[in-house]
Amino acid sequence: MKRVLIANRGEIALRIVRACRRAGMESVAVYSEADPYCPHVWAADKSVCIGPARSAESYLNVNRILSAAHLSGADAIHPGYGFLAENADFARACRKAGLTFVGPDPEHIDCMGDKIQARAVAASNGVSVVPGSERGYCGSELTEALEVAKSVGFPLLLKASAGGGGRGMRVVSSLDEFDQCFSQATQEAEGAFGNGTLYLERYISAARHIEVQVFGDSHHNYRHYGERDCTVQRRHQKLMEESPSPALSDAQREKVCDMALSLTSGIGYVNAGTVEFLFEPASGEFFFIEMNTRIQVEHPVTEMVTGMDLVAQQLHVANGESLMSPLSTSARWPHAMEWRINAEDPSRDFIPSPGRIHGWDYRKAQYLRFDSHVYPGYTVPPYYDSLLGKLIVAGASREEVLTRSRQILERFLVNGIKTTIPFYLRLIDETDFTNGEIHTRWVDDNLGRLYE
Repeated sequence: MKRVLIANRGEIALRIVRACRRAGMESVAVYSEADPYCPHVWAADKSVCIGPARSAESYLNVNRILSAAHLSGADAIHPGYGFLAENADFARACRKAGLTFVGPDPEHIDCMGDKIQARAVAASNGVSVVPGSERGYCGSELTEALEVAKSVGFPLLLKASAGGGGRGMRVVSSLDEFDQCFSQATQEAEGAFGNGTLYLERYISAARHIEVQVFGDSHHNYRHYGERDCTVQRRHQKLMEESPSPALSDAQREKVCDMALSLTSGIGYVNAGTVEFLFEPASGEFFFIEMNTRIQVEHPVTEMVTGMDLVAQQLHVANGESLMSPLSTSARWPHAMEWRINAEDPSRDFIPSPGRIHGWDYRKAQYLRFDSHVYPGYTVPPYYDSLLGKLIVAGASREEVLTRSRQILERFLVNGIKTTIPFYLRLIDETDFTNGEIHTRWVDDNLGRLYE
């Protein structure tokens, strides 16, 4: 690999540009007509405009991206996260075009993208799954799904078999709600993923969300890089992450990492992946949710506590080489948190807040990393994800990281738009959070109280 086209935008595109430069590879940026002033465009060695602002005509347009790769002389494509990152057809198209896809094999993307199949594969590799249906049900199979729901019991969770991120997902509290929730979830899944098939799971009410960063190479080497706690969520969308989890004992940490590695090696997975679990503190049990076949938004948390450059590892493995070892222990921190700075207004139910940023400044420190593509004068477009940057704070202990996070967030200057920073300052004041005693629905249950 000598020249990598980055099929993405914003902070992750800029992150990959820098990883390519450190690896001695050239980079090619693609951009829409809404993004000519996005920093990844001028940071890359080459750049190609691929179409109008709408994602379907630019960042999701496979033909235009492959044409850009051909015109720029790229020999590899890194998809980042989002957009086409977990699109198996795109990975196959890259392969057919003679391009190296910096990610897993399309067969593994397909396997893990089908949540029902992923459950079965996980179970066959000794990984615990949430009790639920053995197959999926489409809109015309309401009667059959209803019978399965009775056996699973209430409350239960309806989930889209073809997707994630909370779309096509409904909590059903009782039998009386099932018909309506099933219809709503089917329609939402169909609209979001082109596939309305749903499956049913037991609903675990007071759960934490734990995920494990895994890697494999083409030489049958497999490794995990510890766990991340992603329990702070709103409507199944992650807001902040940390590592290690404050809710796990050393024995539990070892157990969940072993399960994730068992799945990774069992399917012969290559490149970066994340195995996600629900953890039930009351029972101490872990339940497999899904495997994300890409680099995650929250990967810098793991990089801070392990000293491993995960994007460099992706490039290394895609080039056919064996897994690299982490950097020296001096590059590691005992604890780290990532705060997602989104252009949203938490006081108004997190509605998007696009617009021009007039002021943008934050405190610099040795223990702070800030991955962002934003600068004073940057205009946040209304067409894409609202993520502006990721503030990663590290320290010798969780308590120290919380103290440092408060100081940095209080002094973070943003003028012109609303962001999630005020919400995080309220969160840090909450005893449930500082004591590590929240669950995945805590934000949804308490948001109104926080903004009374």
